[in-house]
Amino acid sequence: MSDLARPAGPKIIAVANQKGGVGKTTTTINLGAALAELGCRVLVVDLDPQGNASTGLGIEPEDRDLTTYELLLDDTELHAVVQKTSVERLMIIPATVDLSSADIELIANEKRSYLLHDALRQAAMDDFALDFILIDCPPSLNLLTVNAMVASHSVLVPLQSEFFALEGLSQLMLTIREVRQTANPHLRIEGVVMTMYDARNNLSQQVESDARDNLGELVFNAVIPRNVRVSEAPSYALPVLQYDGSSKGAAAYRELARELLHKNAKMAA
Repeated sequence: MSDLARPAGPKIIAVANQKGGVGKTTTTINLGAALAELGCRVLVVDLDPQGNASTGLGIEPEDRDLTTYELLLDDTELHAVVQKTSVERLMIIPATVDLSSADIELIANEKRSYLLHDALRQAAMDDFALDFILIDCPPSLNLLTVNAMVASHSVLVPLQSEFFALEGLSQLMLTIREVRQTANPHLRIEGVVMTMYDARNNLSQQVESDARDNLGELVFNAVIPRNVRVSEAPSYALPVLQYDGSSKGAAAYRELARELLHKNAKMAA
């Protein structure tokens, strides 16, 4: 697995931001692909009813018979829902629009906040020998997102380089704090990654500066640029690393993956 230390057991990371269009799914797909390229075994859990992570990794709608909906609400076994992707060592549990009704159905379940936590800790999980599980959360702070946070070790926050970016972050931080107090005391913030960054734009520079001033080391050094290749890749059902591995976007996600691995190796030391 390259020259970087392998994390102990699957590290579960929720990729979350209640704002839409911040590069959340793009980051989940491409960080997963970059980690896989470095030799990690990665599972993406598509927890967004839009199913964009599934589409972006080439899982056609007709091939999504068993999804995160069945995993959460029907006690379906992991082996039945995990699918391979075109990226070696990268797997996915896909999602469909069925998941949009899950929030209502979850309310009646007394274990409603722990369903994903328990599903990802089935004994069968050992069979996959995973290093990372990345959960692509819906763009809202609903019960699905709470399930992701209860199931995870940490939260990775994509932050778009735009004017109201930090304002929206405070609500997410409050939710993380609530989950920590009520259901998952070990949950922490993995970090904040700046997305859709345009170095020629003064606003992007200002938002990055404000984020680093306010959040310090929580902000990853790797910055994801606004890049045409990153935007095009999902329409070809490929991560940007496969679509155009020499693009600036691909290089940025490789840098993010390496930084994430170094960070976790440091913590384990």
